[in-house]
Amino acid sequence: MARRRIGFWQRFAVVLVKSVMTIWTRRSWRGMEHLPRSGGIIIVPNHISHADPLVAAHFVYDSGRWPQFLGKASLFRVPLVGGILRRCWQIPVERGTSSAVQSLDLLVDTVDGGGAVVIYPEGTTTREPELWPMKGKTGAARLALATGAPVIPVAMWGPERMFDPRTTRLNPRPRIPVTVVAGPPVDLKRWAGVPPTKAVLEEMTDVIMLRLRDLLAEVRQTDPPALWEQPGRAGHPGAAT
Repeated sequence: MARRRIGFWQRFAVVLVKSVMTIWTRRSWRGMEHLPRSGGIIIVPNHISHADPLVAAHFVYDSGRWPQFLGKASLFRVPLVGGILRRCWQIPVERGTSSAVQSLDLLVDTVDGGGAVVIYPEGTTTREPELWPMKGKTGAARLALATGAPVIPVAMWGPERMFDPRTTRLNPRPRIPVTVVAGPPVDLKRWAGVPPTKAVLEEMTDVIMLRLRDLLAEVRQTDPPALWEQPGRAGHPGAAT
């Protein structure tokens, strides 16, 4: 089974999350066939709300895989919380420290071991005013280059109605419409085996983000803008089109 044999804490998480999401959302799932049932994969969703990790976890689990999210390493040091996260096979990541290399090694081991790793390539909820994807960070590209695993884009629309990051408004009403669509793996073949230089990683990241943006445009049924870049960074607004 691609989700592997799950124990008490994993089953507890499934019962809790699915019970809440079954009541809270009215789901439209598409493209699950693009998530292979076995083998390491890298799942890259757009990030539009603090509620969308629950939506992504529900979708990935229903596809037959166990989702393994990246989490701040500090969370894993919180009593009880850290133990539950580890027992649910979530992945601690050190950011901006000398331990970041060890975090990458852990991610590589997880993917090479057949895990389904979920990485938000933007690194945070989008700051684009209409919730389109931003220019991404290079973590997903670096992991793809190190493992050769397929990178699966997953576009979500609807979690912003559950919790809107622009207004910080929580909407507890039931059966909020939520659409999640997985696309075919992003074509990164031309970079196979090349050194992970800054330019290579940025090129790969732009390709990933543009594919994710275009998949979201299909869901939203409208033309997408250029990839948005935060003010103060070179090329603002989005250089990638």
